[in-house]
Amino acid sequence: MYRIIREPDELYIEYGEENGSGASLRFEKKEGLKIFLSSPACSVKCVYLRWREKTEGPVRVLGDDWERLYGTAEWRGIVNERVMPWYMLVSCGDKTQGVGVKVRPNALCFWQLDRGGITLTLDVRAASEGVRLGSRELEAAEVVSGSWEGVTPFEAAKRFCRIMSDSPALPDHPVYGSNNWYYAYGDSSHKEILADTEFISSITRGIANRPYMVIDDGWSPNMTCGPWDRGNEKFPDMARLARQMKELGAKPGIWVRTLYDDSPFKKGHTIPGSDKTLDPTNPEVLAYIAENVKRIRDWGYQLIKHDYSSYDLAGGFSSFRSSFIHGDRRYGDNTRTTAEVAKTLYKTIFDSAEGMIVLGCNCLNHLCVGYAHLNRTGDDTSGYYWERTRKMGVNALAFRLCQDESFFKVDADCVGLTAHVPWKFNRQWLELLSKSGTPLFVSAKIDDVTDEIREDLRRAFELAAVQKTGCEPLDWTENVEPAIWRFDGEVRTFDFDEGLSV
Repeated sequence: MYRIIREPDELYIEYGEENGSGASLRFEKKEGLKIFLSSPACSVKCVYLRWREKTEGPVRVLGDDWERLYGTAEWRGIVNERVMPWYMLVSCGDKTQGVGVKVRPNALCFWQLDRGGITLTLDVRAASEGVRLGSRELEAAEVVSGSWEGVTPFEAAKRFCRIMSDSPALPDHPVYGSNNWYYAYGDSSHKEILADTEFISSITRGIANRPYMVIDDGWSPNMTCGPWDRGNEKFPDMARLARQMKELGAKPGIWVRTLYDDSPFKKGHTIPGSDKTLDPTNPEVLAYIAENVKRIRDWGYQLIKHDYSSYDLAGGFSSFRSSFIHGDRRYGDNTRTTAEVAKTLYKTIFDSAEGMIVLGCNCLNHLCVGYAHLNRTGDDTSGYYWERTRKMGVNALAFRLCQDESFFKVDADCVGLTAHVPWKFNRQWLELLSKSGTPLFVSAKIDDVTDEIREDLRRAFELAAVQKTGCEPLDWTENVEPAIWRFDGEVRTFDFDEGLSV
């Protein structure tokens, strides 16, 4: 077992200035190891900590990612350069140990493992600049660990997630329903949303817990870009649409991208060097975001899906990169770390959405805990290509399922139900999601729904409306897209593989 809850054997501080000095670390050992950073005179970029802990014998190692998974999560042997954000699990025989940081740290944290030791990098930059702490002491992170013997790696992962997180914000009812993205891809209207709502309501007739109908991207005047104060010509009255959706028997939900704006407000409020990306370190930007969220709530929407926050904070997607930030990214205020800025953004959205279900998408995974009821755990599935759904959806469900209800309810994304994807595959994806105990969303092109599909949907939604079942991937240590799953004692082998088409 790695002895990690102790002061490290080596440490190095990287300053923002060429000849920086004067920074200090303080460690506080309780249940975990809290790490405090002070640097009154100079800016700091990163803190590197190393524990000399030898790894004997063959092991399998699993890490997490900064935000969503991109079909790349897997158990592997030791890879010295492998970047494992937030935590890692190390399994040998019937023993599994977790090493990580508690949720909501004030640094972007990643682990690396080699035969001679364990290294933790604490990225405390403000975007790409060193953070200027001044007189304040920063609690950068709290290191935690747990070790189990005689349980499966999946059970150990679940137990370790409960150590890392003791304060999730969970919905008070099972969340399920429909999302129009994976057949419409932004081409929709008030009329089509009402048709979708009527369809999902008819499929779930008689179920007391009513489904959500989520309007995805395409309703705002500038599509993926704000303002978020009105709809476009195809969505002339967003409040009326919400009322009509409720009258048809569904709960209205809606998509936004809070940090991307092309309204007059953007002038003087964007990240330096960016034309449309708002600067979340500006208090006026946070007030603007809060106003937008409250307006959507007042329109009558009961779920808000906020998207692209990691992309807009970092300047790009950051899967398994050692640096979350892309290039020379700067915020207006460099006195707070990127992690602190992200948490403030998520808390602003969550508090402003009081009474609504908050679904995060492209959120920093460890930082949105407590500020999102549901979190999209993988990149987009597809209404066109089954192999994308298998890669993104199955992988995300398998490798983030251990976080379910400890961090948030995990959303592995939709069943993209169109004629482009063979029903023999989507039927299995639907079954897996409906029995997983996690939220189920379906993007159904109504014209492609046969009587058989309709009946399958009805049965799946009956399960999703209560979410009392659960599952475990049995072959996830050797298969990145697990096919063998256990559901409350029953083992089910799925056939997710496509043959050659010649």
